[in-house]
Amino acid sequence: MSIPAQPSGARDEEPDGPEGRLRRFATIWSRAIFPSTATSLTRPEFEQHLLPLARELSETLHAHPFDAAPAQRVGTALVDAHCTDPDALSATLGVIESYLVLYCGGNGPAELSTEDGRARSARIQHTLAGGYSHALRERTLGEQEAIARSALAARSHAEQVLHETQTRFQAVFAEAAIGIAIADLDGNVLELNDTLTRMFGGLDSHVRSRKLTEWAHPEDTPHVWRYYHELVRGERDHYRVEKPYYRNDGTVLWTNLTVSLLRDSEGSPEYQLALMEDTTERRLLNLRLRYEATHDALTGLPNRTLFFERLEKAVAAKGGTRFGLCYLDLDGFKAINDSLGHAAGDRLLVEVADRLQSCATAQGEMVARLGGDEFVALTTGPNTAREVGDLAGRILGVLSTPIRIEGRELTVRGSIGIVEGPSGIRSAAEVLRSADITMYRAKAAGGNRFELADEEADARAITRHGLTTALPAALERGEFFIEYQPLVHLGDGSVHGAEALVRWCHPQHGVLGPDQFIPLAEHTGLIVPLGRWVLEESVRQANHWQERHTDGGPLRINVNLSPTQLHHPRLVAETVDVLERSGLEPGALCLELTESALIGADDGLLKPLRQLAEMGVDIALDDFGTGYSNLANLRRLPVSVLKLDRSFTRGMQQHPADPVDLKIVEGIVTLAHSLNLAVTVEGVETAAQAEQLRELGCDTGQGWYYARPGAPDRIHSLVLADAV
Repeated sequence: MSIPAQPSGARDEEPDGPEGRLRRFATIWSRAIFPSTATSLTRPEFEQHLLPLARELSETLHAHPFDAAPAQRVGTALVDAHCTDPDALSATLGVIESYLVLYCGGNGPAELSTEDGRARSARIQHTLAGGYSHALRERTLGEQEAIARSALAARSHAEQVLHETQTRFQAVFAEAAIGIAIADLDGNVLELNDTLTRMFGGLDSHVRSRKLTEWAHPEDTPHVWRYYHELVRGERDHYRVEKPYYRNDGTVLWTNLTVSLLRDSEGSPEYQLALMEDTTERRLLNLRLRYEATHDALTGLPNRTLFFERLEKAVAAKGGTRFGLCYLDLDGFKAINDSLGHAAGDRLLVEVADRLQSCATAQGEMVARLGGDEFVALTTGPNTAREVGDLAGRILGVLSTPIRIEGRELTVRGSIGIVEGPSGIRSAAEVLRSADITMYRAKAAGGNRFELADEEADARAITRHGLTTALPAALERGEFFIEYQPLVHLGDGSVHGAEALVRWCHPQHGVLGPDQFIPLAEHTGLIVPLGRWVLEESVRQANHWQERHTDGGPLRINVNLSPTQLHHPRLVAETVDVLERSGLEPGALCLELTESALIGADDGLLKPLRQLAEMGVDIALDDFGTGYSNLANLRRLPVSVLKLDRSFTRGMQQHPADPVDLKIVEGIVTLAHSLNLAVTVEGVETAAQAEQLRELGCDTGQGWYYARPGAPDRIHSLVLADAV
């Protein structure tokens, strides 16, 4: 049935508000389906009947989150309103497609986009049609079964009643939209309508020549035939199942089958009545939707949903089975996307997917794409300890061959994390997390390799993740504190200053050193606010020392500066602000940077350090001797102190001291002093080391020989007691 055109000028007139537009939609709807509706209502009355259904469709269109289920009730309501003519459903779907978004698309809190409105409208049409079909089927099945029962039971009555009943039955039987067949208790088909004949391919003889018990199919569930035999024995009156059949051309027909037992006047079983609804197209649609929901649209591989289902079965299996999982991430894929574009990246992923599929062809193996450039390969069986390693090797092997994209040959590398073990111990989520962690360990080791999962490495990674997520709240809760380690003048043993060393008092892990959380703070960017807090606390403490202990001379405070802080645009301004608010002189502050942080530094990066040095703040080059900086570059760096790495003092622990280490330290000290740089040595642990370093000309030292890092009040005690 065609949808009525809008009245002349209707496109130019805007309905009066959302309610007016809703009523206009109901008017169009009623005009479209009223001619095919068997109702005693007038058209205006029928329009009023449709108005609440139109409102429900409008609310469904704007639902958040979107759920098309209420449209099923609208389809049922149409059947209840006697809109059972096929044209009524067709016209309804046409009205929704053409006018629902037009008149109701702007009724919600936010107007729907055209694409979103059309997608939701399509879902609503699909759901409404399903509800309509279901209600119509239930109504038809009920009516037809009742009619069939009446027709067969009436045979024992008078001839006139029998004739009338048969006439009525034959009319319904012949015109029914579902397949109907009547058989005796031996399974011989006695009668069938044209609809059922067409369902099986159009040959009446093909259906009549076989008993019902011969219509078996390999996908029949066991209870189908158990129900059948119970029915013919009179132990049940009916049953309903989903059952496949073979048509005469060998194709498969899927049906919703309802079989009822017809008894004679004395209640003894006499016939069976079968009602069949063809659900083949619906099943194919559901299978297609299932495929699309469980497979990656780009590569055609199983997606995360389907893979996780398979993995859950593999890890939960019993009977001594094992599994092996390869978690693959392509190395440098982002660079390909950025340089060649996403279209080239997609073609690369398709080629990679094809190659991975060629690696997992054995029974129990599968490949899936989790998303982006992440793929997984799963193998199951008794020998996965060997097979999963072979699978990972094959994957790296097929990736080694260059892939040609847009006239360029691209070399693809990958990092693989492997988890292998017996089933029934870990959950699928735990296995996938372990494989992910292991993959990143392979990537950190240089990539183009695979690594085996290690429980201790997993635990460390999980701990690192927990610390990373807890860092911001820890700073807000005040869980950080500072310990101070004295810097001692090697000439007279007096305390020259102290280095501030931050600690984290973690609620679960106890006191953590900076090596356990500073890299995490660097990675997350939290090092900037944390470093500012350390600077403020250290400068405040240094000023407190100077105010309370003037007899011991001024104590300098050394504060570590991370590479991220060095790049921060407000480094100079914030340092000046901290010094001015505390009242500490710039000369009492020394900022320490590692040698590696300044390797290859340009003038732009050195500018803030030069500004601080011009103010009087000392700049120390920490861990000197561990990097690859050119000693000649020391002239251009705004540093005033060299801090020798503790590796130089280890060679002095033996007796006699390593002469090579002595020569190296002596040369560095001579060079530093020639450039007017002071030399501080870390890791001083014995008196012999301290004496040798003093003889070599080192200026200050720090280490456990003098004191371990501790509370700020111990610094003054060390001043009074003298360090040496």
